[in-house]
Amino acid sequence: MLSRPKPRRHIKSENEVCRRTTLRQTSFNALKLAGAIPGESYMADKVLIYSRFPKAMMKRIGDRFDLIDAAGKKPAEAFSADELRDVRALITAGGQALKGDVMDMLPQLGAIICYGTGYDGVDFKAAAERKILVGNSPGANAASVADLALTLMLAVTRRILPADQYLREGGWSQAKPSPLMSPQPGNPGRKVGVYGMGEIGRKIAARVAAFETEVAYYSRSKHDVPYRHIESLEALVEWCDVLMVAVRAGPDTQHIINADMLKKLGPNGYVINISRGSVIDEAALVTALTDKTIAGAGLDVFETEPHAPGALTTLLNVVLTPHVGGHTLDSHVSMQDCVIANLTAYFADKPLPYPVAS
Repeated sequence: MLSRPKPRRHIKSENEVCRRTTLRQTSFNALKLAGAIPGESYMADKVLIYSRFPKAMMKRIGDRFDLIDAAGKKPAEAFSADELRDVRALITAGGQALKGDVMDMLPQLGAIICYGTGYDGVDFKAAAERKILVGNSPGANAASVADLALTLMLAVTRRILPADQYLREGGWSQAKPSPLMSPQPGNPGRKVGVYGMGEIGRKIAARVAAFETEVAYYSRSKHDVPYRHIESLEALVEWCDVLMVAVRAGPDTQHIINADMLKKLGPNGYVINISRGSVIDEAALVTALTDKTIAGAGLDVFETEPHAPGALTTLLNVVLTPHVGGHTLDSHVSMQDCVIANLTAYFADKPLPYPVAS
């Protein structure tokens, strides 16, 4: 006897399930906001996006909080006073200037949450005077930034960009002589100095050590790491062949890598900066690269972003990237996790899990 075939079940696609769930949640939240659900009281956790972020980066955060986007403008230029009155938290890129005048546009502001590790743009004195908490995403993008530091080092010391251009323009196939294609020193035995031994500095040191280099570092305090500690930045610069700038930016590091430091690095030396553009005197760097005071540079950050000096873009001994050190999918998920955790704790009147001490 033949058995009757079982009816096929309709399996909803993942996208359909997510879409229907989102619609249901949106409708439910709308009803709560309208007071249409008996026994439900609801106050939106309103958050201002202060810096300019791609919408995709804010998607997960927007699923949990009521976001309004100033798109890089001052809040009062983007929204009315009524719209800003109940904003209790703000998301910013840590390097963007955030002074007391902006904080005063948000009378209920109680938390500034930095998307990323940096927080050098925040006026901590103004925040403390207004009893505003500050949080960040410590170490969330450290691996990605360290990876880019190594990429920049390899690209500039092995002259990858000139080699790419040489091949594309037919130099290789036509056996054209090129001084840029002359052999360069390799990594074994190369002295790499890491300025700053935070989470990013440690990951840079671990990665570069795998290339059979000699690694040393300078920071304000000694760390329990398997690398030589050099007592001053000047001594580190004089010792190394490649200077990795991974220090946290602040008033005390403004232009600390200046013309004198670049002279100490010398004609065979390279500087790699994945910290902040303010740490290096950019005008002095352009001069040092032009007159061959140093051999080259790899830069992911600049003094005035998003504008790299035109003088840098014309040089063949420089590799430039547009501040993409932490711009990987896994880093963004980690940074968003920290932002969500900080906001969730703040709105629940709990201590921030990732606070920044002023």
